[in-house]
Amino acid sequence: MTIELEMSPEVAEALRHGKPVVALESTIISHGLPWPANLDLARDLENIIRENGAVPATVGVFNGRITVGLNDEQITEFARAGDPKQDVKVTKISRRDLATVVALKQHGATTVATTMIIAAMAGIRVFATGGIGGVHRGAETSMDISADLRELAATPVAVVCSGAKSILDLPKTLEYLETHGVPVLGYGVEEFPAFHSRESGLYVDQKLTGAEEVAAILQVREELGLIGGEIIANPIPEEAAIEKAVIDGWIEDALKAADADGVIGKKVTPYLLSKLAELSGGKSIDANLALVKNNARVAAHIAREFAKG
Repeated sequence: MTIELEMSPEVAEALRHGKPVVALESTIISHGLPWPANLDLARDLENIIRENGAVPATVGVFNGRITVGLNDEQITEFARAGDPKQDVKVTKISRRDLATVVALKQHGATTVATTMIIAAMAGIRVFATGGIGGVHRGAETSMDISADLRELAATPVAVVCSGAKSILDLPKTLEYLETHGVPVLGYGVEEFPAFHSRESGLYVDQKLTGAEEVAAILQVREELGLIGGEIIANPIPEEAAIEKAVIDGWIEDALKAADADGVIGKKVTPYLLSKLAELSGGKSIDANLALVKNNARVAAHIAREFAKG
């Protein structure tokens, strides 16, 4: 069985001619928002990347075919999975699920980890997302650590994100990244952003002034033959940010609710995010939309600079 990547004509041409390309995940479409807001966001992200001089490549597995640059019809199909009234099944896939979904010819929405794997296969160096996964609270007993971190340590893709999701254990997440040699670079900031909030009380390895410095670091890491990717920590825009004390309070309430409801394992993260949306009156969702759009814009600028060589 020969596995080949399927690329959209736009992405294939851009890569062939060394033009800037930005990878996008598909889990945010199928599992991140309800229909039709998820479809609107997917289209908005692609438009933002184009408006800022790069080519978007939304990644997913469509009927078992690993696809780099899902077309609008395919994106719409993935988005329909966010509508409980429509019978569309899209599996959320990380590294361990990729081969299974391909072999069984299923639809698969890529997480941060799987998007990195496929982007690296295609030769795409820059990827925009909302926030990475990380070490979960209580991981010292549950051993719950996101596969995103393992991928960042192994796969040469720069991930533009607003830090790690604030429901996680951020100090342990940064400790894991340091141990595995993953640089955490602040895009104009010294403090590591905490997804909905610009504040965490934790610090990045280096504050960078803009896309040129990021691109230069990516080039040098390649020349040195260093393995793994990079985190480009880009904080949520100030006007959309939620104060740290406020979001922390909501998170504590959400964690108590999860414990009371007996939520464990893979169900914890979607439960907590849903509970945050409820407790915040939708403010957490608005913040999520603002930060991921901003990350797409920044990723396009970095991809443009990197393409200059």
